[in-house]
Amino acid sequence: MDQSDPNGAFGETLARYYHQSESKTAVTSWPEQRTFAITRLHSEVGLPEVSQPIPEEAALHVSIAIKPVPLRSYELYIDGRQIKVPFIPAYRTSILDLESHPICTVDCGFDYVHYHVPREGLDEIARDHKIKPVGTYKFGICEDDLVIAQLTKNILPHVGSAEWTSPLALDQFSLTLGAHLLQTYGGLVRLPEVSTRGLAPWQQRRATEVLCEHLNGGILLSRVARECGMSVSHFARSFKASFGVSAHRWLVQRRIERAKDLMLATQSPLSDIALEAGFLDQASFNRTFRQFVGITPGRWRRDLTGR
Repeated sequence: MDQSDPNGAFGETLARYYHQSESKTAVTSWPEQRTFAITRLHSEVGLPEVSQPIPEEAALHVSIAIKPVPLRSYELYIDGRQIKVPFIPAYRTSILDLESHPICTVDCGFDYVHYHVPREGLDEIARDHKIKPVGTYKFGICEDDLVIAQLTKNILPHVGSAEWTSPLALDQFSLTLGAHLLQTYGGLVRLPEVSTRGLAPWQQRRATEVLCEHLNGGILLSRVARECGMSVSHFARSFKASFGVSAHRWLVQRRIERAKDLMLATQSPLSDIALEAGFLDQASFNRTFRQFVGITPGRWRRDLTGR
């Protein structure tokens, strides 16, 4: 997907609004005709002038400060009204509606991760929980949101690397973040419980077939959900009810199993095994294998085969 899509405040388009020449961005369709995006913008000196007006769109702009923003260094205006901005510690969250015409000035260096969250995706989650779409989301500045902070810390090491753009991983992330935003900033005490019985046997077979055909994760969750005749968020809940883990984690487990089979049955170098098992490269393979198994693939292979 084109990261400079003029219809969305993310990627290179968002960078231009803030007078920046580059960004690190990952995008996925959510729902299919809209874009969920993660954009990291960094500057050593701040903005040279006030940010450009962001055109109205039905989306939330969720921003997380990776490093602190000093008091009186950041001025924010919403619908032409100045907002009082306190000192912003690292990993605090701001929630803006992109229909509120936000503009700002920043006269210090900054490092932010921005989530572009389309309203249609949030509305889909609401409908799947049998509630009406939320009309107005709570504005937030310097929110101490531990969930968003932890989600951001989880992805931060991967920002800018090829593996963080996996569509399946991004889809799963968008659903997790979307459900949290809906509950926390949509005026709900909690999302209503929805009975989830899991996938039917034929749906389990079809979902696993499609996922295994794309071991590298290069498939949209919406495509797998469509194969099972379900909405994305309903499918995600049902898949976890059936298998105990998300579709993305299930697929990573299959990669690990495939890699183990190859290490036992062949003498291929780990770099080749990594690619055949669906990993982007050996570094990604080593990191993921150790996370799941507890030791490196080289050590695992030597312990079992002596090679």
